[in-house]
Formats: sequence, structure tokens, C-alpha cells
Amino acid sequence: MEIILKQDISNLGYKDDVVTVKDGYARNYLIPNGLAINATASVKKQHQEILRQRAHKEEKIRNEAKVAADKLKDVSLTIGAKTSSKGKIFGSVNTIQIAEALKEKGYDIDRKNISIKEELIKEVGKYTATVKLHKEVKVEIPFEIVAE
Repeated sequence: MEIILKQDISNLGYKDDVVTVKDGYARNYLIPNGLAINATASVKKQHQEILRQRAHKEEKIRNEAKVAADKLKDVSLTIGAKTSSKGKIFGSVNTIQIAEALKEKGYDIDRKNISIKEELIKEVGKYTATVKLHKEVKVEIPFEIVAE
């Protein structure tokens, strides 16, 4: 069944994408929860017209994201954490601490747009985080965890 997504859904697609999913997934979950609509011929036609009108605005947003990405490429973060004598962190470092460190540097980025390859960071060292500024613009930011 073809559907049009109303919002971003991880591992499926982005808002306004036309995707094909199994009938039960669409009828029982996506459409009742307001995450998608059925992609009939008339709805597809309206959708294409809306996308054409929105393309100019999207280009402007994409360019702003690219400018922000160029600024973020030079950023290197240092995050302090309480550690044991062996270098293990009490607790863990996650996207919340990275978002706060970026905010201190003057970049207001939501923690939901930041991802770390490692689930939880529990040791002192150097790592990399990916910041998603736009669905087509992503930036790798290096950061270092140091003992306080």
C-alpha cells in the first residue's frame, strides 16, 4: 500500500515522502495514529502541487543548514565527567551533555538531532557525534570526554 507520511518516521522515511508499506502496518498503525494518509491518485496530485510550492522554501532552509554545518565543522567539544581512578565514568555521557556543550559554544541544537554511534559512553576518550541539521545535511562533531 502506498502512503504519504505526515511526519518523519525513523527507518521508514521523512515527512511528505511517498512510501510503500504492508497494508496492515498502514491501516492499523500509521493512518489511525495520524502519521500517514492513503496515497490515492487525487491525493498524490495535490501532494505534488504542495511539494512544488514548498520547494523554494526548502531550498532556503537547506542553504541555511549548510551554512550552519560549515560553522559546526570547526567545533570541537570537551565534556567533563566525574570518573573513577581507572577512567570509568560514573553514569554515562549522552546527547544531553553534547547538546549542552554546543549551547555553551553558541549553537542551539536539539538533543534529538544528535546521535552517537556508541549507545552509552562510559569511558574517558575521544568520540564522534553526528548532528542532523536537515534531512540532507549532517555534520560529524568530534568531542572528548575528560575527567573532572
